Amino acid sequence: MMNTYTLYFLALIFCCGCQNSNMPPNDKSQTILSSNENNAPLLGAENTESYINSLVGKKVGLVVNQTSMLFRSSDGQDLPKPLHLVDFLVAQNIDVQVLFAPEHGVRGNKGAGEQIKNTKDANTLIPIQSIYGSNKTPPDDLMQNLDVIVFDIQDVGTRFYTYISSMHYMMAAAAKHDVAFVVLDRPNPNGEFVDGPVLDMAFQSFVGMHPIPLLHGLTVGELALMIKGEKWIDNAQNLKLTVVPLDHYYKALNYKLPVAPSPNLPNYQAIRLYPSLCLFEPTAVSIGRGTDFSFQVVGHNTQILGDFAFTPVSKPYAAPNPKLMDTLLLGKDLRKSDIQGFDLSLFIAYYQAFKNNKVDFYTSTSFFDKLAGTDSLRKAIDDGVSLDDIKRGWQPDLALYREMRTPYLLYPLTK
Repeated sequence: MMNTYTLYFLALIFCCGCQNSNMPPNDKSQTILSSNENNAPLLGAENTESYINSLVGKKVGLVVNQTSMLFRSSDGQDLPKPLHLVDFLVAQNIDVQVLFAPEHGVRGNKGAGEQIKNTKDANTLIPIQSIYGSNKTPPDDLMQNLDVIVFDIQDVGTRFYTYISSMHYMMAAAAKHDVAFVVLDRPNPNGEFVDGPVLDMAFQSFVGMHPIPLLHGLTVGELALMIKGEKWIDNAQNLKLTVVPLDHYYKALNYKLPVAPSPNLPNYQAIRLYPSLCLFEPTAVSIGRGTDFSFQVVGHNTQILGDFAFTPVSKPYAAPNPKLMDTLLLGKDLRKSDIQGFDLSLFIAYYQAFKNNKVDFYTSTSFFDKLAGTDSLRKAIDDGVSLDDIKRGWQPDLALYREMRTPYLLYPLTK
């Protein structure tokens, strides 16, 4: 059992400067967003007394990235330095056999879209197995050597944020090989919202694995319970799933993530705007990739809907080849916008501007449909259906979804 002083000592050993070591030089995309506030929930990873004993004597695999940090001890005392879960478990003599690396890598030091190689962790020399790109499912021989997999990655509450897809594949592998699966839960920074179209499984892809809304209102722990309970993976009934819950958490909590969840979501405003702006990705409109305020602006060089000027440039770590690179764009600065949830108003405004000027808007309708989880949204916009009518069309499916998710909820909406 860990006491505060033991964790203090471990933090000093392993994490002096660990946050900065995960950031590439001269790149602002991976930043610490805020200090942990006094009223912040106790993270699943910090609730060490609930899971550490179950790992003793087991062969363990970890699904982790740069967000897999402990900031406090299990009694709520701040650590002098944040401590990565890998370093914490190694210091406790847990037999960590392998680290499973999603996009951006185990320590968050890989660029957007960069290939994740099977190598060793520089800090611990533990083998790293990629689960990004073509390696979404780990090799059978590796899984057969494990007793338990621990998943501890921060999500942002949208169906197309692919860390939850990685969790799906790892849960399926665990169920296949009779490996226990433990989720250390973390807050959903968009947790109060349930909105958008529910995925039509005809459009299932890595950016949409489950029949859930675009904004699903679940933590990763709740989603894991739903994946098992609804049998969305083979052998779901055999999966030994444990969720280590958050303490003092409710879904409407204004929780500002202490570590950037990915290079192009550098702050709380970007995370809140992400659900509304991500659908611009397969269009001609820039959402600020290649700037220091990605997912906080919209703009174009010919279709002008605002007077905020910005120029995307190559940022090797976050955006090697951003849309409209080295081109002066004009648009809207959303860094102080109160847009939240899933808001289509800007998207429809740009669509109409392009259509009126007979300029191609979509760069990939098929990818747009995968992000939306359906082709009905694109067709409704093309047909000029009003925003109110579009949203009304989602309500029957959202009502069914809310009913389906009820047995899996761990946290209330409000305090």
